[in-house]
Amino acid sequence: MKYFARKIGFFLATLWAVVTLNFLIPRLQPGDPATKMVQRLAGKDNAIDPAQVRAIRAMLGEPTGSLLSQYGGYLGQLVHGDFGLSYTYYPFKVTDVIGQGLWWTFVLVVVTQVLSFVLGITLGAFAAWRRNTRFDTVVTLGSTFLGTLQPFWIALLLLFVLGYETGIFPTSGGYASAEIGFNFPFIKEAFEHSVLPAIALLIVTPIGWILGMRNTMVMNLGEDYIRLAKAKGLSDRTVALRYAARNALLPSVTGFALALGGVLGGAILVETAFDYPGLGRLMGEAVGNKDYPLLQALLLLTTTGVLIANLVADLLYGVLDPRARRAAG
Repeated sequence: MKYFARKIGFFLATLWAVVTLNFLIPRLQPGDPATKMVQRLAGKDNAIDPAQVRAIRAMLGEPTGSLLSQYGGYLGQLVHGDFGLSYTYYPFKVTDVIGQGLWWTFVLVVVTQVLSFVLGITLGAFAAWRRNTRFDTVVTLGSTFLGTLQPFWIALLLLFVLGYETGIFPTSGGYASAEIGFNFPFIKEAFEHSVLPAIALLIVTPIGWILGMRNTMVMNLGEDYIRLAKAKGLSDRTVALRYAARNALLPSVTGFALALGGVLGGAILVETAFDYPGLGRLMGEAVGNKDYPLLQALLLLTTTGVLIANLVADLLYGVLDPRARRAAG
């Protein structure tokens, strides 16, 4: 019981630190969102009117008073789920803007993460079991090479070849002209627009799972319990799946939970390259436009998702591996 209580306590303390840093960091950044909005309206090389800047500040409802009073108001807003108005998409609320982009990112990134995890641990386990064979060499060297490539570069390459040159897939957006809803035309368009971003993510994301699973399973194959299982006459399949792969999978549970928690941050570079209407693109726009309310909400959503995923992984790890609970005690 001490193990679970300690993990929950660490989670609450870290969550408070995240909330506090999420409040401080945007306010420590240079620049003024109201000035940026007026400059964008007036033109890059034109002078701006200070009266207009003050009017925009009043319109946006920028916080005033001491930093401590602002912090108290910020905590009160969080309790009520009020993140304010988005400067980029004024006068829409931040929660409405995030709600529109959440499902696009959730479907795209969660599906690719799950597929990457399943594909990665399967290839990694088989490569470890058939180590020093041609299959192991191809998988290991191929994964190492693909791991040096950047998803953004792969996205641009896919756009050029499968988008602009051949016209097989759409090059931007999440859908074309169908009415948003649970209907076949919209689902068809959404699927077609998500193919290229999904491929760009699926080429790179399984690499970590493949190499991690292979290396962990190779170490497990040298343990005494594996030799004992073979001496008992168990089949190679049973030894590989029920003994080596099962124990090698435990460290990947934490990594997979953290990867799912990070889904809420979206894939910023890939979504930006394809102009995909997800949370990653919203975060890029919030940084570029100094949209502090939207940026704060996205950062808080992402970090909280990672913390919750990490807590779940720690609790699950304590259930799956009793050694972790004994070590904590």
